[in-house]
Amino acid sequence: MTPKPAPRFLDRTTPPKIVTLILLAGLSALTMNIFLPSLPGMAVYYDVPYGVMQQSVALYLALSAALQIVIGPISDRYGRRKVLIGSLVLFLLATIGTLLAPTASVFLLFRMAQAVIASGMVLSRAVVRDMVADAEAASMIGYVTMGMSLVPMIGPVVGGFLDDLYGWKANFALLLVLGVGVLALVLADLGETATLRRVSLVDQVRTYPALFASRRFWGYTLAAAFASGCFFAYLGGAPYVGDKIFGLSSTHVGALFALTAIGYAAGNFLAGRYSVRIGMNRMILIGTMVTSLGLILLALLTLMGLSGPTVFFGLTVFMGLGNGICLPNANAGMLSVRPDLAGTASGLGGAILIGGGAALAAFAGVLLHPGATEMPLILLMLASSLASVVAILFVIRRARQIGAA
Repeated sequence: MTPKPAPRFLDRTTPPKIVTLILLAGLSALTMNIFLPSLPGMAVYYDVPYGVMQQSVALYLALSAALQIVIGPISDRYGRRKVLIGSLVLFLLATIGTLLAPTASVFLLFRMAQAVIASGMVLSRAVVRDMVADAEAASMIGYVTMGMSLVPMIGPVVGGFLDDLYGWKANFALLLVLGVGVLALVLADLGETATLRRVSLVDQVRTYPALFASRRFWGYTLAAAFASGCFFAYLGGAPYVGDKIFGLSSTHVGALFALTAIGYAAGNFLAGRYSVRIGMNRMILIGTMVTSLGLILLALLTLMGLSGPTVFFGLTVFMGLGNGICLPNANAGMLSVRPDLAGTASGLGGAILIGGGAALAAFAGVLLHPGATEMPLILLMLASSLASVVAILFVIRRARQIGAA
C-alpha cells in the first residue's frame, strides 16, 4: 500500500529569509517576559498570593528546559518545518487558554503549555546551521541573536503599558495576534531545511554519560547556570519588589526591566570584541565577578538604608553586563569539552541552565511573602552569582592541573 503523501503545506523546501528566523526566536523570547509587570495585578484578579502567580515564570522555564532536550531529535526525525508549524498551533491554543482561564490553576496549566514556543528559539539556530557552512552560520546566528536582544528590552515596556491601559489580558491578546502572524509567515516562507535522520531520543541519551563524566563540562555548565540563575531569580521577584515595595506602576516597572537587557547587550559586545584576545575562561571569570560586585554593592546600600527603585533596578545593569560577558563564553566552553557531542552538550546544558533558573525563580516567589523587603531577593541573586565564580575557578584550576601534568 502506497503511503499517503504529506499535505502540500508541510512539504515546502525553500529556505527561509533571515527575518522569519528572527521573528520566530523573538516570539519565543517575548512570551517569557512581556507579562512580568502584570504579575501583581494578575494575583489580585485571581485572588491568590503573588507567589502563586509568580509560578507562571518558574513552571514555564521548567517545561522549556525539558523541551530543550527533545526538540532537536524530534526535528531531526520529522523535520524543522513540521515541528515549528505544530508548535505554533499548540502555542496559539495555549494562549487562547490563558485568556479564557477561570482560575489561577487553569491559567498556570495553559501558561506551561505556552512553553512549546521554545521550539522557535531552538530551531531558528538549527535552520541556520542547515542552510549554510559553519563560518557563515556563526554570522547568521549572530544576526538572529542581535534581533532577539531587542525583545527583552521592549517586551516588559510594552507589557507594562498595555497592562495600565487595558489590563493584563492585553499582553496575551498581543501574543495571540503575533503568533498568528508568525505562523502565517512560517507557512509562506520557511521550507524544510533538514536532511532527515532517524535519530531517536534514546540514542541521544546514550551519549550523556560521556558528558557527565567530564568535570570541565560540569564546571562550564554550572558557571552558566548560576550566572543566569541570578537573572531568573530577578525575573521572578522584581515585579513584586517594584509594585509592592516601591509602589511603581506596571509601565514604570516594565521600563526599568530594560536596564538589565541594555547591560546584557553591552556585555555581548564586549564578549565578541575581547574573548579571543583575553581567553574564554578569563572572560567567564570577569563576567561573574562584574555581576557579583554589582550585587554586593546593592546589598551594602540596601543594608545602609539607601536603597530605592533607582538603586535596585539601576545596579542590575551590572548583572546584565556580567551575564553578557560570561554566558557566550560559558556556552562555548560547554560545547568545546567534547566537540563530537556538541549537539547533545547544547541540549543538556541548556536544560540544566533553564531548569536551574526555574528553581531559583520559584524560590524567589517563596521568599517574597507579604511584608518582605527586597533583601531576600538580593541575597538569593548574590549567592547564585558567587556560586558561578566558584564554578569557573574550578575550571581554571582544572585547566592548570592538566597543563602542568
